[in-house]
Amino acid sequence: KIVIIFQLIQKPQLRGAEMFAAQLSEELTKNGNQVFLISLFPGSSILPFSGVHISLNRPIEKRWKDLEGWKELANLIDEYNPEIIQCNAGDTLKFAILSKKIYKWKTPVIVRNASMVSSYIKSPVTKWLNCFLYKNANLIISVSNLSAIDLNVLFPFTKSKTKVIPIGIDYHQSQNVDFNNSDQSSINVIHVGGFTFEKNHIGLLKIFKSFLQKKPNAHLHLLGEGPLKNQIHQLAFDLGIESNLSFYGWVSNPMDYIHKADVLVLPSIIEGLPGVLLEAMINNTIVVANNVGGIKEIIDHLQTGYLVNAHDEEAFVNAMVKAVSEDNSKIKIKAFELVEKKYLNANIALEFQKVYSEIIK
Repeated sequence: KIVIIFQLIQKPQLRGAEMFAAQLSEELTKNGNQVFLISLFPGSSILPFSGVHISLNRPIEKRWKDLEGWKELANLIDEYNPEIIQCNAGDTLKFAILSKKIYKWKTPVIVRNASMVSSYIKSPVTKWLNCFLYKNANLIISVSNLSAIDLNVLFPFTKSKTKVIPIGIDYHQSQNVDFNNSDQSSINVIHVGGFTFEKNHIGLLKIFKSFLQKKPNAHLHLLGEGPLKNQIHQLAFDLGIESNLSFYGWVSNPMDYIHKADVLVLPSIIEGLPGVLLEAMINNTIVVANNVGGIKEIIDHLQTGYLVNAHDEEAFVNAMVKAVSEDNSKIKIKAFELVEKKYLNANIALEFQKVYSEIIK
């Protein structure tokens, strides 16, 4: 049976949430479903989806009072009659639920929980609002077991309507790329992620400065954009390591750079289940990551990568040294096999389809 699905994203950008929504939509389309990728706010990035992409181009400053935008979504639902509305990160759940409440459409709403919500929901007002939104969602798909538990503890009523489906990735043969400002002798360290507090770029630069004392020929490649980027630029100068860093912004082919790197690092303080780790693992690039969120569900220390206790910067540096100095071939093989077996989008899409069929039967 062909299922008509609306996949809501915040905006066209090369961020993990939007990239996964686009890749999932592509796989769902390959399987015979009709998928509409609908972005709420303006963006200029080209996402990896060959189907219909509808941009509402709503002004982001009106997100709390966008009757016109909510009506536009209701009109699309009336026109195409989707059987599933899936909300993917950011403001999409709020947009969908307020549209549904005001304009009285009936389509089931599924929301992806891709992080640790308790880390963001602090004030009573924020908790009340999210309680209202989650109560009006038909199903919550958490990206990891830990993300699901975190949500269920904060909002116990969500337990009965929470499922866990991990993020997946697309795998393609990597193309050759050139790193900026590093030569053949460099140890290339890569980090992929937005410049937000969760990704802990401040800690990353302090870690990298210590790593340079042990490996002076190292170069750190930072892929991403975000509100803290200028601050991190300045911190690199303040720490005296600016000549060993390169800033790329978002790139359309991050896996090509990940494939070429010697090690991918992720010293985040908040995560759900980061796809960038899976991308490194499928590309035989060794990973060093903090043990936060659902990361330990894919990184088994010394089995599929190096797992470090959060905030232990010295241990992180030591793990990086081992990652680039020792024979990690067995770790790389196990990491590759894990992703190939459990985390490719072709398989993840089938899990989503099973959930959709349960909702609409």
